[in-house]
Amino acid sequence: MKNERLPLSVAWLGYGGLIPFLIFGGLCLVEPAHQIIYRGALFSYGAVILSFVGAIQWGLAMCMPELTENQRRSAYIWSVVPALIAWVTIFFGPVTSGLLLILGFLMQYWRDLALSHQFSLPKWFLPLRLRLTAVACISIGIGVYSVF
Repeated sequence: MKNERLPLSVAWLGYGGLIPFLIFGGLCLVEPAHQIIYRGALFSYGAVILSFVGAIQWGLAMCMPELTENQRRSAYIWSVVPALIAWVTIFFGPVTSGLLLILGFLMQYWRDLALSHQFSLPKWFLPLRLRLTAVACISIGIGVYSVF
């Protein structure tokens, strides 16, 4: 069946994109002297990636002819929400910023889950998004934990 296997390029890019989360999340735990720098890098990267995953909705809205006008409008509107969440994190301290990023990633996964139940997306998409979301949220959670 078409789209059952995760394409190798998507696997490399998706899992490779976790490297900064893992490195900076880990450094927040093991290198307290420079923790503020590592946490800043972790949260900045998280904000960029959250904006990126939100944009998936824009792409789907453009390319899925089976969407109704309301579904298409909803996807376009939602596509900017993660970027807005990511942007507002620069105005808060590390705990609030980290929790907002985690909330944004979880909300985006929820949105992807809902979309996958409505439309024919590749079978690999949702499991990949779950794994990537889990690692991003855990890493950011470590960054939040490192504040204490």
